[in-house]
Amino acid sequence: MTKRYYSIIDVGSNTVRLVIYMSDNGGRLREIENVKVVARLRNYLMDDGRLSDEGLDVLLNTLKSFKEVADVYTLEEKVCVATATIRQAENQEQIIHSVSEQTGFDMRILSESEEAYYGYLAVVNSTPITEGVTVDIGGGSTEITYFKDRKIIESHSFPFGALTLKRDFIEKDLPSDKEMSELRHYLTSQFKSLPWLTNKDVPLIGIGGGARNLVQIDQNLKEYPLAGLHQYKMKDSDLAFIKNYLFTLSMKKLQKVEGLSKDRADIILPATEVFHTLYDVIRADGFILSRKGLRDGIFYEQLTKDMGTSVFPSVLEESIQELITDYDLNIKQIHHIQHLAHQLFHRLQEKGIGGLRKEDWMEVKRASYVFNLGEYIDSEASYQHTFYLLANRTIDGLMHKERLRLALMASFKNKTVYKQFMNPYKDWFLKEERKKLRLLGALLKFCYSLDSTRRRTITDLDVDVQKEDIQVTCYCDHEWMPEEYQAEKQKKHLEKAIKKGVELSFVKNGQWG
Repeated sequence: MTKRYYSIIDVGSNTVRLVIYMSDNGGRLREIENVKVVARLRNYLMDDGRLSDEGLDVLLNTLKSFKEVADVYTLEEKVCVATATIRQAENQEQIIHSVSEQTGFDMRILSESEEAYYGYLAVVNSTPITEGVTVDIGGGSTEITYFKDRKIIESHSFPFGALTLKRDFIEKDLPSDKEMSELRHYLTSQFKSLPWLTNKDVPLIGIGGGARNLVQIDQNLKEYPLAGLHQYKMKDSDLAFIKNYLFTLSMKKLQKVEGLSKDRADIILPATEVFHTLYDVIRADGFILSRKGLRDGIFYEQLTKDMGTSVFPSVLEESIQELITDYDLNIKQIHHIQHLAHQLFHRLQEKGIGGLRKEDWMEVKRASYVFNLGEYIDSEASYQHTFYLLANRTIDGLMHKERLRLALMASFKNKTVYKQFMNPYKDWFLKEERKKLRLLGALLKFCYSLDSTRRRTITDLDVDVQKEDIQVTCYCDHEWMPEEYQAEKQKKHLEKAIKKGVELSFVKNGQWG
């Protein structure tokens, strides 16, 4: 596998960050280095609009240290972008020249619309959301977009960020009741000045460090059992609770809050107020975190430049393909299992068994791609590995609950193990949902037993649903003894789930024997 390395430096108003990605033959990018410096360049923007000499020195020293890290790699491409503070600086030409001369980086200053666009692009290429409002609050600006059918419709950059809001509205380290009220009033009027923002009734997608910290705090307070931040969803009551909780703390205690970066302790409240106020203005139906943002958007544009579109046709299909590659899964076998499972599923659905619906088939099909993938690590404990890997790995295109559903189906071994995996999440599902997931997992496991030797021996199924049991006729192209043995052994899980017996018969196809 040929490895290619790319770097991007994001010069923000609050932080400056270097990320190095590795690309494989499939073109997928993996983050292998992520270095951050809290430079707070916004604080060095003087009254006359110039970045001070001290601020420029901070920037140059940061970039020089980043250069040392980047020089370890043979880079295909180096990207350096700057946002609000450098964009607003009167001496930006001097800054660009100094950066180029002293570090060799060609710094590109993003326009307001570019900054907003790249955030949108990151969201639509890494989440299942087709319509929503994105918000990326930096240190000196806040970018907002509205997209529908995965296409950007509107965007706007507000000339305020977490640092400027703190400077303009909060006199001491922590805000008073009056200051928070004035801040909320100001933000409401700003957001309502855009008619396309009000009463949208769509998800609000948060991008950037402030949103990430908010989610980390929420997960820690709830002792959230799943790993991962990307595509995590919060409600209005969650936002309000965290805001009120943080407001009661002293700065000393605030700096010790689990999930909150110490360097963001003094700006988390204004950032939280931005999210909460905007949530109310658009009447959002949820607050969702996207861990993918500006930097990812820039690379998505690069990756798709030969495709004629910058938006992936299917986020989830890209993720499934990534899993297939990572765990060396047999795609021919998977497609064969899908064929058999489709025949069994639809016959049971036609007869009203298990309350199966059309949309359940899509979940079965999805789980069939990754069923028992933990075998890649260890065949003896493959089901445990399968559940852990899928439940705790970010899968772009799947929200957390959907990812858990996938993990429960793909790791199905028996009723006991299923209950063990389900137990920490029991409150997430209604009783009927839990039964349905067990049935889908059992059905999938049974179909995999029909191809236990991976020879595609059984080509088709005929399923006859009777009053007491189900007659399954398996049409075979080869000797079927190993498949018969495994199917007879595994059918009990399906029988328990549907409360019917399963009678198997195996017959030769006409073309052999």
